[in-house]
Amino acid sequence: MANNAPNYVKLKCICLDISVCIYSPSAFYADLVSMLFVGVAKVILKKGKTQLFRDGSPMVYSGAVDSIIGRPPPKTGDVVLVADGAQKPIGWGLYNSSSMFCVRLMQLEEEVSGYVICRDPSCALNVEKLLETRIDAAVNLRKNLGLPSATTNAYRLVNSEGDRLSGLIIDVFGDIAVIASSAAWVEKYKEHIKKCISGLGVINSVVWRPSTDILKEEGLDLTDLDQEVSGSTDRVKVVENGISYMISLDGQKTGFYADQRENRRFISTICDGQKVLDMCCYTGGFALNAACGHALDVTGVDSSSPALELANQNIALNNLDPERISFVKQDATSFMKNAASRNEAWDIVILDPPKLAPRRKVLHSASGMYRNLNSLAMRLTKPGGFLMTCSCSGAMTQSGQFLPVLQASLLLGAASMAGRKITLVRQTGAACDHPIDPSYPEGAYLTNILLRVA
Repeated sequence: MANNAPNYVKLKCICLDISVCIYSPSAFYADLVSMLFVGVAKVILKKGKTQLFRDGSPMVYSGAVDSIIGRPPPKTGDVVLVADGAQKPIGWGLYNSSSMFCVRLMQLEEEVSGYVICRDPSCALNVEKLLETRIDAAVNLRKNLGLPSATTNAYRLVNSEGDRLSGLIIDVFGDIAVIASSAAWVEKYKEHIKKCISGLGVINSVVWRPSTDILKEEGLDLTDLDQEVSGSTDRVKVVENGISYMISLDGQKTGFYADQRENRRFISTICDGQKVLDMCCYTGGFALNAACGHALDVTGVDSSSPALELANQNIALNNLDPERISFVKQDATSFMKNAASRNEAWDIVILDPPKLAPRRKVLHSASGMYRNLNSLAMRLTKPGGFLMTCSCSGAMTQSGQFLPVLQASLLLGAASMAGRKITLVRQTGAACDHPIDPSYPEGAYLTNILLRVA
């Protein structure tokens, strides 16, 4: 090449049937956008705010945005480019004019530049194609994890940011998919998402469950966001680790907590001959595993009548002896206080309360509730016994304060309040079908801790 020739390489991009001058991967990406996506708005980030998103964090908060270039301005659900102050592309995502997170990044520039885009240019700025690609990847991940299997057909297929589809959760129960929507863009592409899931072949019914509280913050009109069901569904039988459950698709979250699958299986391995108490038992997940693990006596406690109706059905469904496993309808605090006053105690206590800290701003008050509940649970644990305690509050898990709430000295921790000494035996999170993107650690929400209580 002559010395005065331009410093670029000219390549034939067969899939686009055009010639593209590649000055650099970023220039290629920018040129492609300018040629094929004229009118796409640019969200320009403030100086010093770009690295977090170059590293892959998908949630672009409004405080990181310097300006928006585009006329007319983008509307909620529109595709936008995200760029630094020099307008160098960082990636593309979906815009929201109302949310504190004004863009959910879907692809980084480096993922669609250079030779990669020649192989599959249709993914660049194409939400439909991206959905198909990401859902296929999610299916393959679960297959590699052995899901579904002969002993488990209830699992999470798409885990929001963990599968790089922020705001979209899909749980599978046999041949039924329950889709939980918590982002405006998910509602916009509802029909295509349903088409992708229905096209998997194993799904006969799709239940659409919008998270109305979150979607309200996304600026959506909630009048048309009722639960939608295609196919005949009400209660459905599923199997997890060889144990059968009757679940209600009108129940909490998507109807079943698949995130505790591996922790429930662990409980079944340590309950032989033990007396077990399952607090906040919902439909009896831990209690059933304890009974199937040959526990001597199992008591489950919950305040929800519909949940306990299902729990009792699950006793019969698994041919368990009702003399060895039973469920009680009562408030958790009241039950534990009454049991402590009678000096009752169990070899193994499981405490899995509902989310007590939905946001960081209530973390302090939630810490007090966790401390009080766990102090009572420790009082009900026999010396040398086990307490499995859980927090499904993302704010608590991400703060790292859950274990200090349990162990802190000077009467500040649950163990001190109960006059007990604890030893950490095991600490886990959600099951492996709930992956977490390392670029978005906020996706970690579940903490499961096993303590020896002396």
